[in-house]
Amino acid sequence: MEFRLLVTFEKVATVLSFTRAAAELSYAQSSVTSQVRALESDLGVELFDRLGSRIRLTEAGERLLPYAREMIELAEEARAAVTGPQEPSGTLTVGTMESLTSYRLPPLLEYFHHRHPQVRLALRTTIGDETRQALRQGTYDVGFLMEAETEHPGLTSAVLAVEPLALVAARGHALAGRPVETAELTGQSLLATEPGCAYRDLFERELTALEPVAFTEFGTIEATKRAAAAGLGIALLPEVTVAAELAEGSLVRLGWEPPFTLRTQLAWRAGKRLAAHARLFVERARQLVSEQAGPA
Repeated sequence: MEFRLLVTFEKVATVLSFTRAAAELSYAQSSVTSQVRALESDLGVELFDRLGSRIRLTEAGERLLPYAREMIELAEEARAAVTGPQEPSGTLTVGTMESLTSYRLPPLLEYFHHRHPQVRLALRTTIGDETRQALRQGTYDVGFLMEAETEHPGLTSAVLAVEPLALVAARGHALAGRPVETAELTGQSLLATEPGCAYRDLFERELTALEPVAFTEFGTIEATKRAAAAGLGIALLPEVTVAAELAEGSLVRLGWEPPFTLRTQLAWRAGKRLAAHARLFVERARQLVSEQAGPA
């Protein structure tokens, strides 16, 4: 098997598109197609099912993919070992989420911008299951998670920090200024970001254990904060995202403590040999995010 054919196969298998793979590899699409055909001919099996304009891996392709990735990662590691220390470079595709990108990651992004300009960070905004699936498939190199669980099948994860949550409302809200029981929240107007966000889903689970509830969804944290400040209801959000509003008084924190703990984590595919620039990213994320948020 020629190494270049494995590289092309791995890219097509990751993005599930000959056209997109060709663009990312800077090849003509016909070259990508012919290289995959050559690999299939060499192995004597079909690696992809062609379904009109879509493709998917065959069983043989699924079996080959982890070996292809391991061989590519070993080749990168060997090259780094032979050529010696160099300025970190390369593209790192990072799964992230709105709350972290806006409030936790700026020091990390600034560090790479100024200290390691040859490392290109491609941020992709997804949450929960989408991020985990993209990591397992190799679409993302690393991804940030904000979850109660710290063990994720098929992934290795590093816990960076505990992420405090705050239940907030507009000034003068009827529940402000005193302890609040969970049962008191079920009759309130509830505001939230989209489903799939761990803190929203856990909050909903706590309330629906008492009685069915409905949320008004605003999609983004910023829109949810504005709605809460306008008196439209109460919202559970990461404390870091509402710190400025709490300080200026446009929002108040209600006296309810969540019975669950979320931890900000950085994850990657289990068994994956991280490239030098990816290892550097993990190391600096551990330091900078942990310093900013406090101990895990």
